[in-house]
Amino acid sequence: MSGQSERLPADERRAATVAAVVELAAAQNPGDITTTAIAQRMGLTQGAVFRHFPTKDAILQAVMSWVSERLLARVDKAAQSAASPLAALEAVFRTHIDFVSRHPGVPRMLFSELQRPGKTTPKRMVQTLIRKYRKRLHELLEAGKVQGELDAELDVSAAAVLFIGTIQGLVMQSMLAGDIAQMRRDAPGVFSIYRRGIGAKR
Repeated sequence: MSGQSERLPADERRAATVAAVVELAAAQNPGDITTTAIAQRMGLTQGAVFRHFPTKDAILQAVMSWVSERLLARVDKAAQSAASPLAALEAVFRTHIDFVSRHPGVPRMLFSELQRPGKTTPKRMVQTLIRKYRKRLHELLEAGKVQGELDAELDVSAAAVLFIGTIQGLVMQSMLAGDIAQMRRDAPGVFSIYRRGIGAKR
């Protein structure tokens, strides 16, 4: 592995570093991940890692950028392929759960960054991701109201908060149970209840 890592182009090396951090975060407290552990995971020396990232914070910034780009791109694609706003919301919900199931280190890192004291760059990036995600939800919820799929009196801000909070709850319970697959099993039933709560009143 070391020989292969040494020959990687700079962009691929940075991507491999991000992947290593996400993998490590799935198995341990993200705050305890050291540059030594990252280098060992990649089969490199610390010096090789620091040639591409001057600090550990720079690595965390790259990870947060990767998470934001991948997650938002996937939920956007899911929403665009849906037939209606409500169907888009369900597709976004399923896609988000799938993303976390495939990368269980991601929520651990997001929660870890939000708990860090001060206004760090990675923390601001997480907050920006949440704002962008919430904006997408607002647009879908408003469209659902206009098309008559959702309750005309629906508080879209509260509905967006509940949407995100529901996913976070599924993730946390799955992590506490030590069973990542649990969130996939529970997601359909949970979204069904959410859908009934925001749906148009007949």
